[in-house]
Amino acid sequence: MTSRARGTPQSPSVYEDLTVRENARYFASLYGMSAREADAALADVGLTDAAGQLVRDLSGGQKGRASLACALVAAPEVLVLDEPTVGLDPVLRVELWERFHALARAGTTLIVSSHVMDEASRCDRLLLLRDGELLTDSTPAQLRIDGRSDDLEAAFLNLVRAREEVGVGGQGREHRSEVRARSGAPRGSEQESPA
Repeated sequence: MTSRARGTPQSPSVYEDLTVRENARYFASLYGMSAREADAALADVGLTDAAGQLVRDLSGGQKGRASLACALVAAPEVLVLDEPTVGLDPVLRVELWERFHALARAGTTLIVSSHVMDEASRCDRLLLLRDGELLTDSTPAQLRIDGRSDDLEAAFLNLVRAREEVGVGGQGREHRSEVRARSGAPRGSEQESPA
């Protein structure tokens, strides 16, 4: 990632032998940000109460949020998130998606990689991939229309099945399906990042 882009991998990328606060402040110092901005990032992800805990003692969801805070503290132009709210409690998921949408409104481009359609439904635009092939570039509303279902997952599956029936991409192999969803910048302004 460059100085203008930050990401959070599916596995948390924080130092286990540091506290949550120490991690956030360490990453803040790398980005030229203050301790106050690090503490604000912790508050944004709901970790103020756990700031003094060692990362190794946190739950998996808390570790993921600590990693997210370390990315948010940089105030990046592009934020790449890999399944950012999977496994989190419903209240925190809503709060984080509200934060993501606020970042998008403020001009940050968010790229969300997820196989979970609930996360995809919260994005403005979807790039649906299957076996490395782009199936569609759409919105959640258009995907529901094209996939003939109000349920986003069912709509996606309908598209996959329709393509396999006409011989596009299928050939009876196992495939990994994935959603690349982005929110924020205008259509056409995103760039592919190497995987």
